[in-house]
Amino acid sequence: MRKLADMKIIRFVSKKQKVLYGVYDPKHPDSAKIIEGNVLGTHKITSKEAEVKKLLPPIIPVNILALGINYKKHGDETAMSYPDQPILFLKATTSIVGHDGPIVLPAAGPDCVDYEAELAIVMGKKAKNVLPDKAMDYVMGYTCANDVSARDWQFDKQKGQWARGKSFDTFCPLGPWIVAKEEIDDPNNIGIRCIINGQTVQESRTSEMIFNVQNIVSNLSRSITLLPGTVILTGTPDGVGFTRQPPLFLKAGDLVSVEIEKIGTLTNRIVNEDSNINAEDFFA
Repeated sequence: MRKLADMKIIRFVSKKQKVLYGVYDPKHPDSAKIIEGNVLGTHKITSKEAEVKKLLPPIIPVNILALGINYKKHGDETAMSYPDQPILFLKATTSIVGHDGPIVLPAAGPDCVDYEAELAIVMGKKAKNVLPDKAMDYVMGYTCANDVSARDWQFDKQKGQWARGKSFDTFCPLGPWIVAKEEIDDPNNIGIRCIINGQTVQESRTSEMIFNVQNIVSNLSRSITLLPGTVILTGTPDGVGFTRQPPLFLKAGDLVSVEIEKIGTLTNRIVNEDSNINAEDFFA
């Protein structure tokens, strides 16, 4: 049985309107080899191919755990002190959307929607009270994430409670695929950037993280059982919109990309909720 190492794992809609998992080669973007079974458990990669009509989020998370202030320069720009323990908040699992799907600005607000490029860890095995040097045994791989944030809800309307302002529908783009952990020798030293309408607004390396991948997994597993399919967002670098002068918030028509070295590029268009685009089509 072939393993999922050395591969890009996608979840997609086929030409026959089936939702499938597959092994993807960006050089041949129109088709993928079908994965049968549970990608987080017993599975096999078949010789059967299916036409890729649309990419979906590469995983439906059982939980989305996210870190705040995990890059020192981001702490500096927000005037927040560096944490002694990872700052944890949750995003709703209904906030995910896939590559090329829309980020929807809700009709009822918010008006101050921000971008946050992040490396996302995808857990492959149940982890509880794991040591840092064993943490990678439980990781399946990595994907790109955008921790889209409604700053007015995050800081004002919810009085500093972050979950709602970060959990609007489509506020957690993931993708375009999962890269197996074996493909990335050191996830703690890869480039990450955010690009809006062709302009780079964030650029850093994961070596600038306060807590690295192994320590994040270990630390979180001490309080929360990390089930297979858990997605962990590892924090964003400096350059976010609300700290800029003047602030830079997302608006309808913007094209936002999160680019991570050795993984790929996740791109989403910003739309208003009253548009004719159905975000659920990119969730499935």
